[in-house]
Amino acid sequence: MANLSLEAATKQYGDGDEGVLAVDELDLDIESGEFLVLVGPSGCGKSTTLRMVAGLETLSDGQITLDEEVINTRTPQERDIAMVFQSYALYPHMTVRENMSFGLEESTDLPDDEIEELVEDAAETLGITPLLDRKPGDLSGGQQQRVALGRAIVRDPKVFLLDEPLANLDAKLRAEMRTELQQLQDELDTTTIYVTHDQTEAMTMSDRIAVLDGGELQQVGTPMECYHEPANQFVAGFIGEPSMNFFSTTREGDTLVGEHFEYDLSEETLADIGDAEDVVLGIRPENVEVGDGLPGEHVFDGVVDVVQPQGYENTVHLRFASQDEDADTLTATIDGMRALQWGEEVDIRIPEDAIHLFDGVTGEALHNRVLETVEKVEQIGTA
Repeated sequence: MANLSLEAATKQYGDGDEGVLAVDELDLDIESGEFLVLVGPSGCGKSTTLRMVAGLETLSDGQITLDEEVINTRTPQERDIAMVFQSYALYPHMTVRENMSFGLEESTDLPDDEIEELVEDAAETLGITPLLDRKPGDLSGGQQQRVALGRAIVRDPKVFLLDEPLANLDAKLRAEMRTELQQLQDELDTTTIYVTHDQTEAMTMSDRIAVLDGGELQQVGTPMECYHEPANQFVAGFIGEPSMNFFSTTREGDTLVGEHFEYDLSEETLADIGDAEDVVLGIRPENVEVGDGLPGEHVFDGVVDVVQPQGYENTVHLRFASQDEDADTLTATIDGMRALQWGEEVDIRIPEDAIHLFDGVTGEALHNRVLETVEKVEQIGTA
């Protein structure tokens, strides 16, 4: 196990105004044995960050330390780091056994019998012992992925780097491999950085998530923190599926005035937003209440636009009654046993204890939802 730190790590391709700043002064501390997921849209700098850690890209500025030793100038072979690529990068003319042992044969002085033992132990851990004498072309995508992992495991590195390793798998196999990778991480207890653009993978697999956008770090936190306490509007919109609903409003006294509704705020919530005048109101789909004759405040007339059944739940796209049919919709998630029809008139409730508020100019979070219940659930889950 090892501690890994990036301090103002920067990567720029090209010079001057024509250059591209891929990673901008990234600060990250990954604890020993931690599973950290780098997540963000395509082009946000997550794979470049991984390649800088591996030594495949040189830093333009900043430094990377492994167990408090600067490794900027070390070659990839000298960093004691193993990387698994999206393409698996297996040698097609070699057997699984040869693929897994090749790196040890080239980079160490270990005797053949010890290398063989390491390969067989890793194969047993991954459940691929019967495949050791096959070649990659005879394997399924999931089996090839396990071989690529095995090739990294036999090296017993200080750090694992995984660059979108499940991207080439179908949805069912991807879900199975997520579980296997979590189990493997628990067993090996090796410091791991995992890159993905899939926020579902980030939420379900990580100890912590680091959200990147445009080469800049937006937030680092546990999955629950990033989901329920986003640092800004980008994180709020990127983490979660379906995405958070956003409404641009203008503050008038103690009321947020949007294009199709007005929303009164309590004194406690008003205190959080300070002097901000342009405010974006956010609400997650599962917190939007849909029904008939809903009691309480913050209830609006709505119309069902689209219903997407998913068995255990339905995703419902709604619009405010005052909106045109072609207007943007509000997304809600309701129980799968509830039947709603296109064009049906409903009540929409946006409860104040579930809303998020963001600065309309900077995108910074001004107010996040009430978290008492969430904190209790997280404590139980980590006990």
